[in-house]
Amino acid sequence: MSVLDRFRLDGKLALITGGSRGLGREMALALAEAGSDVILIGRDAASLESTANAVRDRGRTATAVVADAGVPAECERFCGDVLDQYGSVDILVNNVGGRRVNIPTDQFPLETWQQMVDLNLTSVFVCTKLLGGGMLKRGTGGRIINIASISGMVANRKIGGRSYETAKGAVIQFTKAVAADWAPFGITVNAICPGGFMTDPNIRWSQQNPEVIEAFKEQIPMGDFGRPEDLGPLAVYLASDASRYMTGAALVIDGGYTLW
Repeated sequence: MSVLDRFRLDGKLALITGGSRGLGREMALALAEAGSDVILIGRDAASLESTANAVRDRGRTATAVVADAGVPAECERFCGDVLDQYGSVDILVNNVGGRRVNIPTDQFPLETWQQMVDLNLTSVFVCTKLLGGGMLKRGTGGRIINIASISGMVANRKIGGRSYETAKGAVIQFTKAVAADWAPFGITVNAICPGGFMTDPNIRWSQQNPEVIEAFKEQIPMGDFGRPEDLGPLAVYLASDASRYMTGAALVIDGGYTLW
């Protein structure tokens, strides 16, 4: 097998939460270009279908599922449906998440805190438990990719909503713990920790809090934000045989932001 062949995903089935836009969309398209069929989970039917059509244009099948992975009961429901229909998936990308709020800790409502933790952390647990559990039962290995954040390693400047840092830090540790548990079964579990990427939510942040975004940008040694498509090749690597011997890793892709 050639080096490039080890990156091929022909015959694989991937599920991506938050797969209709931004980083999720670009990872879905990259996995499809490498040969994988794709199940997309998201809240907006129109953007889901747009991404699904882009996957189909690349010669792969795409299934769009309208569901909110940030609601545990909905997460359990679509995971159960996927297991009933497909038996298992080969690749799970736990991508859904976001800060969504800018609230100081001393003013943070408990209900909002729980919603943000469910979005950024509980969704990872539920999908890993059920779909990763399907990989265990099948017995032929699998790939789990958790989208964490450099915010799980450092605190972001001049912004509230510390549930985000807390949950993403927990995602990194969950990744390591489950990787240790499931390594003997051929299931690798790795995390990607993006820095600043100009996704739709961050574009909105830049409009509402331009000083925060500019302060962030000034701290990036490479001088600019990442582009969503920069994540695609890394996702393909972690999903493929090329990363066969890597598990429990938290891979930073941030233009050097965390170097200082």
